[in-house]
Amino acid sequence: MIGIETAFARSYAQARVKFLEAAASAGLAIESHPHPLLGRDGEVLAMDVALDGPADATQLLIVSSACHGVEGFCGSGVQVYALHDAEWRAHLRDRGVAVLYIHALNPYGFSHLRRATHENVDLNRNFHDYIRPLPLNEGYRALNPLLLPPEWPPGEDNVKAFSQYVATYGEAALQAVISGGQHEFPDGIFYGGVAPTWSNITLRGVLRRHGAKARRLGWIDLHTGLGPNGVGERIFACADDPAALQRARAWWGEGVTSFYDGSSSSALLTGLMWTAVYDECPQAQYTGIAMEYGTMSLMDVLQALRAEHWLHLHPEAPQAQAQAIKANLLQAYYTDTPRWQGQIVSQARQAMFQAADGLAA
Repeated sequence: MIGIETAFARSYAQARVKFLEAAASAGLAIESHPHPLLGRDGEVLAMDVALDGPADATQLLIVSSACHGVEGFCGSGVQVYALHDAEWRAHLRDRGVAVLYIHALNPYGFSHLRRATHENVDLNRNFHDYIRPLPLNEGYRALNPLLLPPEWPPGEDNVKAFSQYVATYGEAALQAVISGGQHEFPDGIFYGGVAPTWSNITLRGVLRRHGAKARRLGWIDLHTGLGPNGVGERIFACADDPAALQRARAWWGEGVTSFYDGSSSSALLTGLMWTAVYDECPQAQYTGIAMEYGTMSLMDVLQALRAEHWLHLHPEAPQAQAQAIKANLLQAYYTDTPRWQGQIVSQARQAMFQAADGLAA
């Protein structure tokens, strides 16, 4: 075993080393998919994959991190701790379940402290059938210039107009319009893209390679940024199927929320990553959740995200300002305290044990 704090890293490069060393020490083969670009410090970027269990396992659990790059500090810590957790690994063997760790779905965002990919795409809005028309988000059109003013901090007029929008429509409506995703403004926030990203294509290959034999497949995708600090909301991450929701609640408890019925802190979203399972592993009965850990208030997280996105559009910003913006974004998606880290690992560990039991039932 290792200490919980030891499992967490302070950079993508360090997180990757911790993950690769943990997988190697567990005797697992590592499959790396190099990213076309380099990291913030010139390091190699990759989506790294490690399978704990037989390659032909019919019961497979996926545990993934960094769908939204900067959120990877949380998810990577969970994965590294799990790879060192002898009790957890013995439980998997007893249940006949294999676990596939996918480390850094969006390694570029993880390294560069961005939520988006190198294409400026929100990976969790990018999984569409691009032969068909993409969903429209007309509400975002009016908000785009308010969200991304020409200067940061925003001027008085912008602050007043943005505050007026929130006062008129409410935070929930604001969240729904912004986080719902949009495909019209390539430089905007929560941009879903007009084609599959590198991460989308790479993940689909991983699912085809490792999920082909699965008859029952579970997925815990680790996220941060919504809800009370340190609380892990278990958000139903399947098609709107009553049987799948019943399975999810049987595995993870009646507290599993769903954006289909409005019980989740998440708005109704499209282009979600887990939909790839239905395309790439159609033979498998799929049950999944997004584990969403809270950090700051919704408005504080949104403000940090706006600032970082402004910085992305203004790379000429002074270095001191850029560093402060990046540090604030990291705090919005990762609470770097032993207490928070302990909450994250304990809740994730419980959910993973529950998933293994559910798959084996």
